[in-house]
Amino acid sequence: MGRPQVQMWTWTLCVFLSWICVDQALGEPQYIVAIPAVLEAGAETKLCASLLKPNETLVMTITLVSGEERRTLLKPTSSEEFHICTQFKVPLAENRKVVNLEVEVEGNTYYSKHVRKVMIKVYEAMTFIQTDKPLYLPGQTVKFRVVTLDTKFRPANQLYNVIEMKDPKNNQIGQWLKKTSNGKILQLSHSLISEACEGTYMITVSIDELGIKVYHYFKVGKYVLPKFDVKIVASNEISIAQEEIKVEVCAKYTYGQSVPGNVQLEVCRPIYTYIVGTHVFSPEHPDGEVIAPCYKETKQTEKTGCATFTLKMSTFTKVDHKVLEDVLDVRASVEEEGTGFSHLKEKKITLSYVAGRFSFIDTPKIYQQGLNVEGKVKASYHNTKPIAGMTLYLFEGESWPLHLLQTLTADSEGVASFSLNMTNYNRDIALHVSNKATRKYPMYRTVYYEDGNHRLSLARQESPDTKTVSSLEVKNKDKPLPCDTEEDVFIQYTLVGETKGNVDVMYLVLSRGAIIMQGLKEIKMQNKPVNEGEVSFKLKVSPDMAPDVQVVAYAVLPSRTVIANSTDFSTEKCFRNKVSLEFSPSSAVPGEETTLKVTASPDSLCGVSAVDQSVLIQEPGKNLDADKIFDLLPVKKASSFPYGVEDPTECLSVRMRRTILARPQHNLDINDAFTVFKNVGLKLATNLFIQMPSCVTFKGTQFYNKMFYGTGVSAGDLDTGNWYVNSFGRFGVNARQPIVTIRTLFPETWIWDLVEVGESGQKDVSLTVPDTITTWETEAFCLSPQGFGLAPRKQIKVFQPFFLELTLPYSIIRGENFELKATVFNYLSSCIMVTVTPAPSPHYTLTPLSGDQYTSCLCGSERKTLSWTMDPSSLGKVNVSVSAEAVASHATCNNEIVSVPDRGRIDVVTKSLIVKAEGTEMSKNYNWLLCPKGEAFTEEVELHLPENVIDGSARASVSVLGDILGRALQNLEGLLRMPYGCGEQNMALLAPNIYILQYLKNTQQLSPDINKKATNFLTSGYQRQLNYKDTNGAYSTFGSGPGNTWLTAFVMRCFSKAQSFIYIDPKTIEQSKTWLIKKQKKNGCFEQSGCLFNNRMKGGVSDEVTLSAYITAAFLEMNTSPDSQVITKSLSCLKESISDLSNTYTTALLAYVFTLAGDTETRSFLLQHLDKVASKEGGFLYWSQSSEETSASLSVEISSYVLLAKLSASPTAEDLGYCSSIVRWLTGQQNQYGGFSSTQDTVVALQALALYSTLVFSPTGSSTVTVQSPSGQLTFDVNQNNKLLYQEKTLQPIAYRYSLEVKGSACASVQISLQYNIPTPTDVTTFSVEVTPEVNCTIKAHRPKLSLKLKVVYRGKLKSTNMVILDIKMLSGFVPEPESLKSLKRADFVDRVEQEEDHVLVYFSELVKETPHNHQLDLVQEIKVQNLKPAAVKIYDYYQPSDQAETGYIYTCALQ
Repeated sequence: MGRPQVQMWTWTLCVFLSWICVDQALGEPQYIVAIPAVLEAGAETKLCASLLKPNETLVMTITLVSGEERRTLLKPTSSEEFHICTQFKVPLAENRKVVNLEVEVEGNTYYSKHVRKVMIKVYEAMTFIQTDKPLYLPGQTVKFRVVTLDTKFRPANQLYNVIEMKDPKNNQIGQWLKKTSNGKILQLSHSLISEACEGTYMITVSIDELGIKVYHYFKVGKYVLPKFDVKIVASNEISIAQEEIKVEVCAKYTYGQSVPGNVQLEVCRPIYTYIVGTHVFSPEHPDGEVIAPCYKETKQTEKTGCATFTLKMSTFTKVDHKVLEDVLDVRASVEEEGTGFSHLKEKKITLSYVAGRFSFIDTPKIYQQGLNVEGKVKASYHNTKPIAGMTLYLFEGESWPLHLLQTLTADSEGVASFSLNMTNYNRDIALHVSNKATRKYPMYRTVYYEDGNHRLSLARQESPDTKTVSSLEVKNKDKPLPCDTEEDVFIQYTLVGETKGNVDVMYLVLSRGAIIMQGLKEIKMQNKPVNEGEVSFKLKVSPDMAPDVQVVAYAVLPSRTVIANSTDFSTEKCFRNKVSLEFSPSSAVPGEETTLKVTASPDSLCGVSAVDQSVLIQEPGKNLDADKIFDLLPVKKASSFPYGVEDPTECLSVRMRRTILARPQHNLDINDAFTVFKNVGLKLATNLFIQMPSCVTFKGTQFYNKMFYGTGVSAGDLDTGNWYVNSFGRFGVNARQPIVTIRTLFPETWIWDLVEVGESGQKDVSLTVPDTITTWETEAFCLSPQGFGLAPRKQIKVFQPFFLELTLPYSIIRGENFELKATVFNYLSSCIMVTVTPAPSPHYTLTPLSGDQYTSCLCGSERKTLSWTMDPSSLGKVNVSVSAEAVASHATCNNEIVSVPDRGRIDVVTKSLIVKAEGTEMSKNYNWLLCPKGEAFTEEVELHLPENVIDGSARASVSVLGDILGRALQNLEGLLRMPYGCGEQNMALLAPNIYILQYLKNTQQLSPDINKKATNFLTSGYQRQLNYKDTNGAYSTFGSGPGNTWLTAFVMRCFSKAQSFIYIDPKTIEQSKTWLIKKQKKNGCFEQSGCLFNNRMKGGVSDEVTLSAYITAAFLEMNTSPDSQVITKSLSCLKESISDLSNTYTTALLAYVFTLAGDTETRSFLLQHLDKVASKEGGFLYWSQSSEETSASLSVEISSYVLLAKLSASPTAEDLGYCSSIVRWLTGQQNQYGGFSSTQDTVVALQALALYSTLVFSPTGSSTVTVQSPSGQLTFDVNQNNKLLYQEKTLQPIAYRYSLEVKGSACASVQISLQYNIPTPTDVTTFSVEVTPEVNCTIKAHRPKLSLKLKVVYRGKLKSTNMVILDIKMLSGFVPEPESLKSLKRADFVDRVEQEEDHVLVYFSELVKETPHNHQLDLVQEIKVQNLKPAAVKIYDYYQPSDQAETGYIYTCALQ
């Protein structure tokens, strides 16, 4: 047989088949089988089957076929009509597979078979992550939960292979391995470091080997929580044709009260961003330069906290609209009265060119020839208000030009009626209504009215030659279907031209892609051309149906035409587990006890959380809600077929019809029954004609409908095929990617608890309300065997009827005084009598400044400020407490009887003030390591204070420990009282923890408390260091610029050792190792990138040798084999340099390297040389770089490397004796915190001391230390139980001479620390710093401004310095001006700027000799301080702190 001809069937054919005539036998039985196109593997699901008009006994066999496996799902035998559903269990599948559904209907005289493809798909368990809040400050703790549910929202057991937390630079800062949900809530936390980089962080949960991951994001930034929220009330879209725009701005405190203040409104119509250099000439801008038109106005809020603005639209239409966007940017800033605190809100309003709309109402869709059609049209403005009196034009026609039928006039409701005589019409009619007599399309971006359109279909006798106009319509609902109720679903029908008889309207109800219900309603047809009416059925809405229900209705008409319609209903987002929260009392005052009642299904485990509403104002829309949970569902509702299950279609045979059209029929309805079912994800196996064909066969020729070519599912739909998928951050292997209130507790997260409700289903949780005056947003979700539940959000308002605020500076200098202000706020609506009383204190005196106002009236929404002059008399931290009490009184206020609140009658506020001595603080430390050997060991010491010491500033103390590392252990968080603002300095915080932990672990002294403290510091140091890491694994001093080889090697060696105590991402270490190896040159030495830590390391050998030795030591400390290529090459390089030993630092470092490498010969040679150049005096042993260069910091580091070299190769008793002299000298150099002069010397010295302490550790022995002075005696006991205990006593009064005596058998580390102040020194040193204050004292400002002109110069011997710190102390009551601080950070040669309490620290990576640097910093006076003292500005070399200079400055207006 030859191949039939193939032609394209297009709408441009000279004849058009407006409908097709199918060769289908009449009188045969009809059947329909419906099944979801996607079946969940292993789940119970339904299919439904209908048999109509059987003429004999028929057997319907429905089989699921997968390869050789056949499973019969249903096999009814019947000679009568039936409509049945059957439930079956879907076979299991590994991921997804396509199988065939076969439907056979067989009788004696009839046989039919249809095959449909369906997909069996595995639906993974659903996992979500919840954080306690969406936004964090650096240093806060991120609390989070991980929960896994099955597709029925029941808790699932899930193994989480890896849980990771990554920072904005993609550094892994936290990891949890092999965690299991056990069908419950996994709750974890991670503490952010105080220097955490700002940006978006990511939590990733890797679920299984398939690679499925769940993501959750949160932000870290520096912010101040808003005290109130601002709302802009305005339409989202307005018409450009309207004359006025109304905008209302409202501000409410988080505790519900209205905000008094000013509203600044700015509304602008922006210029298109892509328009550059465009000149638009207008009367306002004759030069052609155009700016965005704006409206600005400031208003006071009313008592409601709102301000209303009326804007003219003409403000935004004067400029040519070609350059303007069709949007208005609204910015509203509310500034709180009295405090100046402001909060900004923004909104966009879309500008529409639609002035109004016309529509047809109460107009039929079907007409009968010869009968009149009565209808109405309605005219409405853009805002839906009716347009009265408008002339409207009614047209008819399919294409231009249209035929004008009538001219109408709208009444006061905007409605006009019309009547049409249909005698001369025998076709479908398209009606149109417009306000233009000649209908045409509007020009682009011009104001127009939107025309209305309506279609009238002719009622004609149904026949195989005509397209049906019969229809069904499932009526939608205006609101979501409420849960746990019965709802009526209405199906409207219009049956046209059908013969008399009964028609069954069948319906299926689907939810989450599965059939859940089937039903049937019978229509009795009347003998008339058009049968119209409505049937309904009851639908019981259950939580299992949420969030969407799909209803599809269909019917087989007597003419064998299948009509269908579907509608999607949204439901309330409810769950099986009914969860609720209730506070008792429902509101509270700060610090009050409250009870939270949690109600849920029995045996539920609930995750309860409460966050300050201010957080959600700052970062809205991030809380857990039902939408996010339902978005987890793999299918919320079906909308098509996935790729791979489209069934092949055969060409349909047709015969010639009796009439043909000369032109195409517009608006051809291709929404046939097949499409209706496809749009709800149902496959139909039927012998009825339900689908518009893609091709037809007519007289042996195939005609293809071009309209259907290329339709189908795109490659982008390969996985889901338009099915709704999880959008909650889940991606898989196949995914696209009280009575007295003392307020001190102000958390952002109040509640983060797991609560078990038990068998009763209720649990009362006792809580104490925090001190924040706000509204707490509380939420809870619960898991039980019954399922998941989410409580409606509950608020508890924490409100103080009145409260107190204190205003005082951070610190002042002794001799200064200031005005202490206490402001009382009354947020009641009634008047109260308030008494404000400061607490007495021996540390300061208060002089009242407010007369008799300390007990006075305060009426509703008023505030009052009372003040005292405060004169501190003691140095140190001073607590200032003031109380306010609402008291009973017979007096009236504003003719009102005063009230006394039941709760919150007294408010007490305590703030601290630091009182400092004048001048510059100095310190001296005297250290001894005293080891008695059976006999008493004594030392004498004399303390000397300079002649210019400031009276009363001197203080001294003595401390004793039984371990040379005990002092460092006491001060792990700050071994140096120096800034830690760069990558190398941060490591000085991290590294000592490692060596001390190793020592304590090796000597079995590591307690859980010490381990926790040290590992916390390690973790925070690790995370902080990642801020300085580049993507290639290198580390730089300030986190930008080229990597530093010294720093990278330092970090790598420390991270490698820290791995045994905390989690370190192995990739981080490996990246650094790879980067360093790439820096190795052919000769084995390493190429230098970046600077030396301390330029005094330089000597007779090149920096390359010192650097290579440092890197080689790092590799060897990481247990890299000496035989490895990188070590072999580097040792070869280093051996070539040992002929020149003029650089003592390098020699000591080389001795340590060759000790680690096991090269005893080279080691011995180097140590012999070092012994010859050692300084030996009074039983002490140490090294200096040279006789000219005696840097204390470098001497500590060199001596420590020698100590490491001696101890790292199985030392003998003789070696240990030799080392003890080094240790005695090293311990004598320690500062009062256990560190040394700078960072590198501290790190290396503590490493060496830890190794020595491990080797000489003895678990026995005790001693008694006696400190004798003319005024008395102090005694300390040291034994094995307290050897790590830091014992300190104050020496008062300070004597000139002290005697120390140690008796016993254990060593004791003794330190006398002396601190005092002297006037700020102005001696000329290697640095020069000049400060010139500039201020205009004639300007009386609320916050006076002071500008500091800063000039720094280096005048030392070297060409340039190490890293330099400029430390600017603030004057009492002054703070840096924020914008000026930002400018300083961007200034040339400034590498970093930090604000630490009342200091601003400026970092310079180096200063070149005799090159001045000029900078400016502006300060503002927040609090006026009397008798203002000068503030100091200090500059110093970070690695050689003795190189420094100081000066002072003053606020010159205070001297006038």
